[in-house]
Amino acid sequence: MLRFADSAYFWLLLLVPVAIVFYYSVFQWKTRALSRFGNLDLVRKLSASVSRRRQVAKAALIIVGISLMALALARPQVGTRLEEVKREGVDVFVALDVSTSMLAEDVQPSRLAKAKHEISSFVDLLQGDRVGLIAFAGEAFVQCPLTLDYGAAKTFLDIMDPDLIPEPGTNLAAAIAIAMKSFESQERKYKVLVLITDGEHHGDDLLKVIEAADQEGVVIYTVGIGSSKGVPIPMYDLSGAREFKKDRSGQVVLTKLDQFGLQKIALTTGGKYYHSVTGETKLDLIYEDISKMEKKELASMKFAQYEDRFQFLLAFAALLLLMELLLSDRVRTKQEWRGRFE
Repeated sequence: MLRFADSAYFWLLLLVPVAIVFYYSVFQWKTRALSRFGNLDLVRKLSASVSRRRQVAKAALIIVGISLMALALARPQVGTRLEEVKREGVDVFVALDVSTSMLAEDVQPSRLAKAKHEISSFVDLLQGDRVGLIAFAGEAFVQCPLTLDYGAAKTFLDIMDPDLIPEPGTNLAAAIAIAMKSFESQERKYKVLVLITDGEHHGDDLLKVIEAADQEGVVIYTVGIGSSKGVPIPMYDLSGAREFKKDRSGQVVLTKLDQFGLQKIALTTGGKYYHSVTGETKLDLIYEDISKMEKKELASMKFAQYEDRFQFLLAFAALLLLMELLLSDRVRTKQEWRGRFE
């Protein structure tokens, strides 16, 4: 796969038509200048040692050389390769609630959009910590395994929405349980789970799972997003018309933040609870705590940067320009023209 790292240098290619117009104008000017000395054919025979073809070839070499140098400056790159990256940090899973209740708009533009924005900013802060993503609603699954490739993690984050999990509900226990299984370390430290949800747990055995997480050394930070007051869940059709989600009896479903439950999860595992509202970012506070934790050496496979291939274009451009310098615009003539006295 070919790409250009600095495509802004393509603007230099505008020099190519400028150079073509310049050389064309010069050759036209030379022709007019020679015609002033007399008969053009006669003048050309008198200056037969000067080759117009070679002059054109020299101009072409310069123009092609400029084009190749512009392409080289744009840094053509090809392919990707996997390489192992080692850094010091902790393992962090971010579990994001993608249930339909996260579509509520008491936090602008919506609970889910706000949460995704905060996670993206959080990933940008990481320096050596492996990060993974878990999506959950009525059930949970690993959206992105632990990695040091933060760009890949943000790509997976972009596609997290309620359509990922058809089973409705908010099963916090499932999210915590799958995080515990996905941590690679068997040590009772270096493990952090950031749980972002509206906190309305629908499921069983939450207390048992929290206690198990604490025993395994998983520190859980909980981020409650939304209002403690009940708000409706907007649903949009293809035309953009909005209506609110209703239950089987036709009543509008209201969703509200359960702060007490989230506080209990955080306190049990040695973490902290934060309430996220419009205009505020809480994950940077969590990062400050994580940055103070004991670190360990972490390894991860990461897609390396594309490999530069500008060297070939640059070498070829230099060769063409060298040829232009060495190429003379004069040729040897077999005999001198003697005109009508020959």
